[in-house]
Amino acid sequence: MFSLTTNIGIDLGTANVLVYIKGKGVVLEEPSVVAYDRDTSKIKAIGEEARQMLGRTPGNIVAVRPLKQGVISDYSVTERMIKYFIQKSIGKRRFNKPLVSICVPSSATEVEKKAVEDATYEAGARFVKIIEEPIAAAIGAGIDISRPCGNMVVDIGGGTTDIAVTSLGGAVVSTSVKVAGDDFDEAIVRYMRRKHNLLIGERTAEEVKIKIGACYARPETLSMEVRGRNLVTGLPKTISLTSEETEEALKEPTAQIIEAIHQALENTPPELAADIADRGIVLTGGGSLLYGLEDLIEEKTGIRTMTADNPMLCVAIGTGRYVEMMNSHNRKKLSLQ
Repeated sequence: MFSLTTNIGIDLGTANVLVYIKGKGVVLEEPSVVAYDRDTSKIKAIGEEARQMLGRTPGNIVAVRPLKQGVISDYSVTERMIKYFIQKSIGKRRFNKPLVSICVPSSATEVEKKAVEDATYEAGARFVKIIEEPIAAAIGAGIDISRPCGNMVVDIGGGTTDIAVTSLGGAVVSTSVKVAGDDFDEAIVRYMRRKHNLLIGERTAEEVKIKIGACYARPETLSMEVRGRNLVTGLPKTISLTSEETEEALKEPTAQIIEAIHQALENTPPELAADIADRGIVLTGGGSLLYGLEDLIEEKTGIRTMTADNPMLCVAIGTGRYVEMMNSHNRKKLSLQ
């Protein structure tokens, strides 16, 4: 019989929300930003439209990220945001509610997982399955996690970096650090303030990170014009920033990520560690696109490191495919009984 139920996978990220629909792939990718009126609590904009308002709103309108470091910081706003993205993805259908798998950082507590689950049910889901981000990232990167061999996945998102060693369908070792893409932006903001007495916004810092940011020496130095407010005179000012300077600015957050990878490797059983030495480390998530991160991790660990194809989409694809994998696994179990 034909089913009208939709299977949806949601990558509920600190920086972006991605929605995967079975048979269609990733159908939506928008910033996890909500703008609302402080006086009336009325939502003014969600997603890209709200992101354009960050740092540019009048007093009564607030543009916020309702997720901090991968977990819900504002429950009611998150609920409305999830509902908006589900409706935008599948349309305002009156029939069967969707089956939703949604990811959380591996370090999320039971309370934090419950908050995500409840918000998703409130947003209109018929059934909710919580999946840990590195498992979803591994599936989305095309790794067969059901086999008895070790794979290490490092998912660098906006708010958290999740590291897992997978084998036989689960995480043998998993850890999460609250250092990721947003911290790269903050490190650039701090560097500009300290070194150039220049105050810049997070959107400018993100632009710097994408265009010339590096954590490993580039073959040739890049530079770009950066505009901000001079902290001495209070007037607008423009300076030329080089990629070598961003390397210095990003030393601290990248060192913390490498330290977390080291710790995960130390906790890995020897047989699986041997597999990882053979197969290498796979990077996923938007933060993995920082120039030189592959080379830096490879240099510090001595293990071949590669970035997955479409790293930003891996978690969303894996979250959606997880439901399909579970369904086929359950069907196999039933046929064996």
